[in-house]
Amino acid sequence: MEPDNMLLDTYILRQSNKATPKICFVPTASGDADSYIARFYDFFRKQSCVPSHLSLFKPPVRDLQRYILDKDIIYVGGGNTKNLLALWREWGLDIILKKAWEQGVILAGISAGSICWFEQGVTDSYGDELEPIDCLGFLKGSNCPHYDGEPNRRPTYQNFIKEKQIQSGIAADDGVAIHYAGQKIHHIVSSRVDAKAYILGNHVDLSEKEVQPYFLGSELY
Repeated sequence: MEPDNMLLDTYILRQSNKATPKICFVPTASGDADSYIARFYDFFRKQSCVPSHLSLFKPPVRDLQRYILDKDIIYVGGGNTKNLLALWREWGLDIILKKAWEQGVILAGISAGSICWFEQGVTDSYGDELEPIDCLGFLKGSNCPHYDGEPNRRPTYQNFIKEKQIQSGIAADDGVAIHYAGQKIHHIVSSRVDAKAYILGNHVDLSEKEVQPYFLGSELY
């Protein structure tokens, strides 16, 4: 879903063992922005997959659990993480997604769609200032996206950890994907040559370990 860069989207598709996986976009965090949904379909309709999207404002079906569990990949868009979590919990989608994850459905996402899977994240959902937010907790620790994309992300995340406002965790520059298998990091990949990931230690002895991802553009992954 990066303009003019299909590397991460293609990588996500390749994680399914299906020839034509069913991939479902969940644009809750953006308030189901039409342009965001259109961008999803513009790319994925050209790929070997069956794209769809789930709106909680205009649900496609009454039985959301059956709808979700029928998919191979769930792809969550960016936007307001707080609103995403509130709506998901109201609809019981958080419980459904946990069941999907436990049954092997691939869960992926950008920005808010990355933060949401962790115990905690760094968000601008409340306004201009960045704040910690409690999330679904499928993955341990915290997550901070846009580490190089917004100048205040890095110092704010580090400060939150130092002050025990948030757990230690992992941060990612724009274009970096942290691929988990269960609770463990399986791969770290990127769509940009210079993008990196960072593992941050605890508040007592705060450390930041730089991780060089595998650049997906160097060859077919």
